Amino acid sequence: MKNKLVLTALTAFTFCAGSQHVLAQQNQNQTAETIQINTITTAVPFLAITPDARAGAMGDVGVASSPDAASIHWNPGKLAFVENDMGFAVSYTPWLRKLVPDINLAYLSGYGRFGKKKLQTIGGSLRYFSLGDITFTDNVGNVIGNFRPNEFALDLAYSRKLSDFISMGIALRYVNSNLTGGISVEGAATKAANAVAGDVGLYITKPNIKIGDMKSDFAFGLVISNIGNKVSYTNTSEKDFIPINLRLGPSYKINFDEFNSLAVMVDINKLLVPTPPTLARDSSGNPIPDGNGYYQIDKGKNPNVSVPAGIIQSFGDAPGGAAEEFRELTYSIGMEYWYNKMFAVRAGYFNEHASKGNRKYFTLGAGIRYNVFGLDFAYLVPTQQRHPLENTLRFTLTFDFANLKAKKDKEGGAE
Repeated sequence: MKNKLVLTALTAFTFCAGSQHVLAQQNQNQTAETIQINTITTAVPFLAITPDARAGAMGDVGVASSPDAASIHWNPGKLAFVENDMGFAVSYTPWLRKLVPDINLAYLSGYGRFGKKKLQTIGGSLRYFSLGDITFTDNVGNVIGNFRPNEFALDLAYSRKLSDFISMGIALRYVNSNLTGGISVEGAATKAANAVAGDVGLYITKPNIKIGDMKSDFAFGLVISNIGNKVSYTNTSEKDFIPINLRLGPSYKINFDEFNSLAVMVDINKLLVPTPPTLARDSSGNPIPDGNGYYQIDKGKNPNVSVPAGIIQSFGDAPGGAAEEFRELTYSIGMEYWYNKMFAVRAGYFNEHASKGNRKYFTLGAGIRYNVFGLDFAYLVPTQQRHPLENTLRFTLTFDFANLKAKKDKEGGAE
């Protein structure tokens, strides 16, 4: 239980905080019968935050979008179809600025193709999430320490073309979450949580589909991400799932002419972790212990299972049955318009059911490419007023080494 206290208290300022804040506001006007809240929470939720401005401007879609340096996060299978031989990007996101001023997410990613036929690509990324300065106090309010909680994830990915239309990729990830700095909670020493996780991604693309006088490109992506061990912030045996996630969706791009193109993408996500069950309660409303360290379950299944069992169980353990299972899906739709491969305008929408977090927001953004550099930004517009994610901005700076080499070759030829 002490591990739960640490986890709940110190992840309240990550993306889950926005969901809980909105639900608390809605519950003032809606009864429990209207919305039966049963949000799935995990450790290290920063792994699920969109790190780059391009996807952030399109409603958080990315499983089948055209490959770029951020593909490691969205679908490592895409990397094999990246256009350039080498590139990297730096992204920065001030996070939950409506609540606190010093939380931010930084993301550095890059890739390189290799082999005679350039069928293989390797990539790497570093994600760093800072929760700002936090003052810890005891039960009576006495200050017991100050600390700057932080989390980071280090990724290494490999992707290979299996044919002219199909590729697969894998990614290995090390995660470190230091939320307490070793401060004791209820007499128990705390520690940093560590996890090793992996992603497996598939990417299918069919370019140059002829429709009248126009050509179009179709793509489909599928990835299971963050398949890894459960973590704990104390030395107790109680551990929590990390955000193992299934993501899939298509992308369709129309090339109107050599200058103008428009792509539409859809992502569907589902967390592959157990859903909290409905507990049996006594006449006083208290959960009834089952004698095995948990509580008697009224509806649903025991969430204290292994990682493989939890993944399988997640498809059919919701207390509300199939209807609730479908409510656990989140949907994203995004659009991207390019002019002359130099200027892009983007928009999107993200939807999560009210009983599962209630994140609903529109996104807008733009991008520009000039020589070896590119700049993208994204702006988030929530559907609810006074939302913690309101006015969230993302920035990404990209570097294209292929264009740099082409420019040098051109200058050398001119001489």
